[in-house]
Amino acid sequence: MTTAGAQILAGGTDFYPALGDRAVTWPVVDISRIAELRGIHTEPTAIVIGGGTTWTEIVRHPLPPSFDVLKAAAREIGGIQIQNRGTIAGNLCNASPAADSVPPLLALDAEVELVSATATRRLALDDFILGNRKTARRADEILARVLIPRQAENARSAFLKLGARKYLVISISMVAAVIKIDAAGCVTDARIAVGSCSAKAQRLPELERALRGAPAKRGIGAIVSSEHLRKLSPIDDLRATAAYRRDASLTLVQRAVEICCAGAD
Repeated sequence: MTTAGAQILAGGTDFYPALGDRAVTWPVVDISRIAELRGIHTEPTAIVIGGGTTWTEIVRHPLPPSFDVLKAAAREIGGIQIQNRGTIAGNLCNASPAADSVPPLLALDAEVELVSATATRRLALDDFILGNRKTARRADEILARVLIPRQAENARSAFLKLGARKYLVISISMVAAVIKIDAAGCVTDARIAVGSCSAKAQRLPELERALRGAPAKRGIGAIVSSEHLRKLSPIDDLRATAAYRRDASLTLVQRAVEICCAGAD
């Protein structure tokens, strides 16, 4: 996250732990107190979250039901102290495969707005995060805003995370689901994303297509099969094996779909 030789800091909850015993020997520019980069507001086509907005601010802000998935993820990001300090832009620019915010934002079809001294551009979040700790942010840009389309703001949503313990844990797998249901009780739109099982979080488009038109009733999770998760590429590490991650993800996706559709029939 360096720009003109300086480190951009927007919370610092990833930056400082990553230093270990090293001292900071290069310039650091803290942008976390720039008021224009903070807050949440509604525009005609999108709900906009400033890049410097903290997780606590997101949890406390009144938002449509589809944002329950993002609020649930926000509550999983470290402890209260981290949530009070950490920002949405910092989490996205850090681009960890296990970043809790990414699957919900992918499921919400989020875009990011990147600003430099000379230009402003927008990218779909899936195009912004390129891989493990890699983004499309240029050296002279900051992530100023996250924009979430309003078309599914009344959709149902769910976030599930599996770790070795209940709190303060890096996930083995996590799933975000955003599902829209019509008056007849059928799924009209579904967006499912899985994190911690690839170099970056992945949407499951084949599953999303399979769910559209299905009756939103108990047992809908049975539509989800291992074939729908084949694009994932989990690894073996200290937290879990790749096989366990894949099996756990299947169960989490099934549960998330069931949660979103509960009571709709």
